[in-house]
Amino acid sequence: MGVRAHWLQHVPFEGLGCIEGWLARKGAKVSVTRFFESGALPGRKDFDLLIIMGGPMSVNEEAAYPWLREEKDFVRAAVHGGKMVLGVCLGAQLIASSLGAGVRRNSLAEIGWFPVVKAGGKGANATAASAPAANPVAAVLPDRLDAFHWHGETFELPSGAQHIARSEGCENQAFTFADRVAAFQFHLETTPAAARALLENCRGDLLPGRFVQSEGEILGRPDQFRRINGAMEAVLDLLTGS
Repeated sequence: MGVRAHWLQHVPFEGLGCIEGWLARKGAKVSVTRFFESGALPGRKDFDLLIIMGGPMSVNEEAAYPWLREEKDFVRAAVHGGKMVLGVCLGAQLIASSLGAGVRRNSLAEIGWFPVVKAGGKGANATAASAPAANPVAAVLPDRLDAFHWHGETFELPSGAQHIARSEGCENQAFTFADRVAAFQFHLETTPAAARALLENCRGDLLPGRFVQSEGEILGRPDQFRRINGAMEAVLDLLTGS
């Protein structure tokens, strides 16, 4: 029997990317909450894997997006309820926020292809005892990977989390929690079609900056999309034991 996966979508143009194909190949039973249509969430016994995708809103905009409060409660319950959880970009920030960590503007926006490297030690708020090199999620990732980015905010590390990746433009790029929760500020799921959808809907974000690339630079690396998608699938294989 395939894994029962539920995913959270915040805007129509940010989908699962390569994760959709992985779920299909694994024979997963898939359900979704689309907060821009309805905030209906499943019961805790109805899924094994929770996938939280991105979106242009901030986790701090609860007044504008009231469903964020219920979503954070749902994510917190999934994490503490022993579920496998993957968060990407806004999804990673939601995991952090649901576990009591702050989310704020990063000093620089990151949009395009920039390297992430494995973190060399625990963050200031992390309490896990093992080194990142021994972290199961970190172990399946390359020591250095040109990842795809599209974010202006960043998260602090929740207590008990392990910092596993950083970049020159953003210190907290990824963390894990209890070895079954993975939070990535960067995108490994992005396909060329997903990148084009972001460009069509968020082109206004491409303001001049040290870590902001042009549309041509973003779409000009077809081989790199395949590399990051392979890394995403390796992480999913690990989290689900498949």
